[in-house]
Amino acid sequence: MSIAVGASAPEFELLDDTNVLRRLTDYRGSHVVLYFYPKDDTPGCTKEACNFRDDYSAYEKAGVAVLGVSADSVESHVKFKRKFQLQFPLLADVGHKVCELYGAWGKKKFMGKEYEGVLRSTFLIDTEGKIKKIYENVRPAEHSAELLKELGLI
Repeated sequence: MSIAVGASAPEFELLDDTNVLRRLTDYRGSHVVLYFYPKDDTPGCTKEACNFRDDYSAYEKAGVAVLGVSADSVESHVKFKRKFQLQFPLLADVGHKVCELYGAWGKKKFMGKEYEGVLRSTFLIDTEGKIKKIYENVRPAEHSAELLKELGLI
């Protein structure tokens, strides 16, 4: 990862699944769970998103913003969000610039093939826009609970 805990979270502007331009500065004053995932509607990514969905009321009640980021298009995000009734914004980083900015883009291996893609990772950003914690090699099924615990919400 190219970002360190305590550093300012890199600013970005990305379209969400409703074609609204989202900026990190829009969330100043709130904690932000900025999670990067490889691909809409794939098993691990669906499990991770649905766990955030199922726990969303706890995040919302605590004023914590949840933002999902992948290199998928706005249209793909619309379908994924609708299919699984996700309540939080999904940001389209089609050129993977924000993924790269956060160090969430790199070499991956699947079935013996090497390729570049989104590295499943999450950045917990504090109310002042600083990186509070970095999660790498996230386990989709347990990740939301891990964040809720870190935030003192469970």
